[in-house]
Order: sequence, then C-alpha cells, then structure tokens
Amino acid sequence: MPALLATRITGTIVWLGRVPDREATLRAEALEEVRASFSGIEGESHGGLTRPSCSRVSTQYPKGTEIRNVRQLSIVSAEELAEIGAEMGLERVDPAWLGASMVIGGIPDFTHLPPSSRLQSISGATLTVDMENQPCHLPAKVIDEDRPGAGRAFKRAAEGRRGVTAWVEREGVLRVGDEVRLHIPGQRKWQGAGI
Repeated sequence: MPALLATRITGTIVWLGRVPDREATLRAEALEEVRASFSGIEGESHGGLTRPSCSRVSTQYPKGTEIRNVRQLSIVSAEELAEIGAEMGLERVDPAWLGASMVIGGIPDFTHLPPSSRLQSISGATLTVDMENQPCHLPAKVIDEDRPGAGRAFKRAAEGRRGVTAWVEREGVLRVGDEVRLHIPGQRKWQGAGI
C-alpha cells in the first residue's frame, strides 16, 4: 500500500525565481523555468545537499552545524500572498521581495500542508514539503526598497501564510504554467500534541 496518497488537488506554478547571492540581497530574480536538481534550483544560493544550521533548528543543533538541506526552496501561495498584501495595505506582494523560489496558485490552506507532502509537476520533478516557513524580519528591508515604510508590517501579516520550505526529491524542469499535483502522507492526525 502506498504511503503517499495522490489527491485530486492540483495547483499551477505562477512564478519561479532564485536568489543568486544571498549575501548581497534576499531579492529573487524571476525566471520562466528552472532546473531542479538534487541540490535544489541551479544558481540558487539556498541550494546544496547540506547547509549550516540556523535559528529554525536551534533546539537541535548549535548554529553553523552542517545538516541536510531540506530548505532548498521557499514556496508560497498566490492566494496567501494576496491576503498578506491586503493586510499590509499593498496592491500586491512581489514574491521576489521574499526570496521565493516558487508561487503556486490553486492549493487551499497551502502554508499548512502536511510535512512530507509531495508537489509533483507534469515533468515528473517532485518537491517534498519540509515544514511551514516561519515569517521573519528579513524581507522587510527588500520590501522597503520598493515600498518605503511597508516592510515592518510583513512579519505579522505573514503569520500562518508564509508558505513552506521544500527540497527536491526527483529532478526535472519546472516551468511557469505547469500543473503540480499534491500527494499527502496517509496517516492519522498526530495525537501527541498535548505532550
């Protein structure tokens, strides 16, 4: 019996990007297609098979410990970006401001996809969802470059809507306009939440 269940839920890739030099800026450059390898998106500064640990995993590892890179991509929802923009009083939130790798439209409650869900494109390229991407203050500087003073509202507006981090499980090409199908783990809701 398969451990992952193919759903009838599909979405569409509406934007692709990469951050070529994270040290210079978080701002992503928009692309029409990307090659997703086991190291992530080619030319993406968040790529690689491993990465130094950061605040996201500070209860497990001292900062800078080399760990498996399950944060190769940052994927956000078109619908949730619109909600963030409305709360911030902006006509839109440019995914490039967030250093996003991909924007997908059409998948409900996207930020809360179960960890280990798969997003499989028509090319066969498959991304594994690691976890919810927690909002942080880093996009504020980039937002302020284009919309002075608006950046400070991002972190609060993005709570529960910041998308997910993911890694490449199967290599392939991803293109704007491609359909992706959602596959979810076939397991009951975890009962240990009160621990």
